[in-house]
Amino acid sequence: MKRMHVHVAVNDLPRAIGFYSALFAAEPSVTKTDYAKWMLDDPRVNFAISTRGRRAGLDHLGIQVEDKAELNEIYARLHKAGGNVVEQGQTSCCYAKSEKSWIDDPAGISWETFLTTGESIGYGDGSGERIARVAHAKACCAPQAALTAAK
Repeated sequence: MKRMHVHVAVNDLPRAIGFYSALFAAEPSVTKTDYAKWMLDDPRVNFAISTRGRRAGLDHLGIQVEDKAELNEIYARLHKAGGNVVEQGQTSCCYAKSEKSWIDDPAGISWETFLTTGESIGYGDGSGERIARVAHAKACCAPQAALTAAK
């Protein structure tokens, strides 16, 4: 069964944890010095927040799957949707090991599709996220080197 993923960048992690814990009536399932995540069942969402250097607000959306068959199904949908699909493959991000791909929607919002395969002790270097944000030429904040790497 698939799970919606929402990642929000925040400036004040403890304040945001307090707010979202009250809103969801649940404590985070993962809490780090720069990141927190709630794995909610009602609504079924993987909701994450972090202070990872982007401006506060919506960072990206995604679809998390539970097995390789669902991942293949979602990958096929990405290609059908059109646009530049960035296939990141196996990576460590957000204190988890996963296989993922990215695409930007027509409004420029990055969408991540992923299968979590384990835990990681580090957040990750964000390399796939930076590449995904330049899938569309109109990406506002991408350095030129990343634009070249995405081609």
